[in-house]
Amino acid sequence: MREICYKCLRAKENCFCRYIRRIDSGVKFIFLMHTKEAKRQRTGTGRLASLSLAESEIITGIDFSENARIKSLLADERYFPAVLYPGEDAWTAQKAGFSEEIGRKTLLVFVIDATWFCAKKIIKLNPWLTTLPKLSFSGNYTSIFTFKKEPSAECVSTIESCYYLLRELQDARIVPKAELSPLMSVFKAMIRFQLEMENARVEGRIPSTHAKDFRYTKKREIPDYLLDSAESGNTPDGSKSPASAEKSAFTEKSDQL
Repeated sequence: MREICYKCLRAKENCFCRYIRRIDSGVKFIFLMHTKEAKRQRTGTGRLASLSLAESEIITGIDFSENARIKSLLADERYFPAVLYPGEDAWTAQKAGFSEEIGRKTLLVFVIDATWFCAKKIIKLNPWLTTLPKLSFSGNYTSIFTFKKEPSAECVSTIESCYYLLRELQDARIVPKAELSPLMSVFKAMIRFQLEMENARVEGRIPSTHAKDFRYTKKREIPDYLLDSAESGNTPDGSKSPASAEKSAFTEKSDQL
């Protein structure tokens, strides 16, 4: 039976914690994680973002209307609450008056972590969310989530949304400067792991364990921007990358049979 990392909830041999670096962003993020997202995507991008962003929290559910923690945060006068959601009426770092609107308060950003279909359900069941100011980013970004299909080209993952929002807030000097690259580093590690494992299943080097594996018959090219400096599969600190570690573990187990 596999040992589980109780921080990132992955098997220890392909744990992502080695890529996680805590970021003091100057923003408090609250991830409203749909129960399906929590169950099916144990290490979805929302969880990786929360592990990376200091002071962030994950609250799991669908209807958060009576959640005591959320009520406490909304009543706290230290915070300027907003919901990360696109719209013409959404604040962005570039909009005149936004910095003055926040004043000396800390941005409290609610992030809906769910598929677009489930996100709409959360909005419907939580009318209090629609009373909050909307917050978004102004740039047009394309997701690097190469193995996941989004509803449209401009849709980006939860962790990318946090990254681009913080980058624009920093550029506008609304929040203090902080190194944001760890957000994308752990995200790229996750994407590379998924692609490497998919290719390993196609080649028969590891068994197919997913119901939809029959759809994958061709190897996927791993983009250059996902490759770290150690082509041997090692991370910058010299340890094995998650995908390499899992393949090695399977090989060792096969040799013992």
